[in-house]
Amino acid sequence: MIDIDTSEADRVRLLSRKTLWKGFVTLEMLTFEQQMRDGSVVTVTREVHDHGSAAAILLHNPADDTVVLVRQFRSGAFANGDPAFMLEIPAGLVDDGEIPAEAVVREAMEETGFSIEKARYICDVYASPGALTEKLSLFLASVDADKRVGLGGGLEGEAEDIEIVTLGFDDAYRMIATGEITDAKTIIALQWAMLHRAELTSG
Repeated sequence: MIDIDTSEADRVRLLSRKTLWKGFVTLEMLTFEQQMRDGSVVTVTREVHDHGSAAAILLHNPADDTVVLVRQFRSGAFANGDPAFMLEIPAGLVDDGEIPAEAVVREAMEETGFSIEKARYICDVYASPGALTEKLSLFLASVDADKRVGLGGGLEGEAEDIEIVTLGFDDAYRMIATGEITDAKTIIALQWAMLHRAELTSG
């Protein structure tokens, strides 16, 4: 068990929280007092983006050691001047009333057409905790290409245009080093799977 210094919670006091924008994401401005390690107190203002929690899943076919990824347009990468059609694992926001394990089953069907019977939890991560509230739950599931039951491709009503891409696991893993896969959740899931490779391909 890791010991956590609960006194850290007393070092920050929220002074105000103001909504600046509410759209696809909610942009808030937080003003808080923070006690520094030397005992001094400073007032800090930060903008924070909030659009809820999310879940993502790596789909692995143990029969031929392939993974099912999706490629879609990402406005953040586009705005940064980088390639905007990114290879990723299926993912999406956790709807009200859902738990992450339910959300990944729904997202897998919507994006890839695979019906997931059992999703294995990997971990929770914050991709950019300095500015985003989003906590992302990562999962893995085994799939059988012969038992794909839907078309996938995303939801037309959400302007999704998703390409389904099946790659050999080794090929996908190499794409981290070549820069062809730069999405954080996908890199984490593939690296976790590499560490558990023998287990995943044995059964």
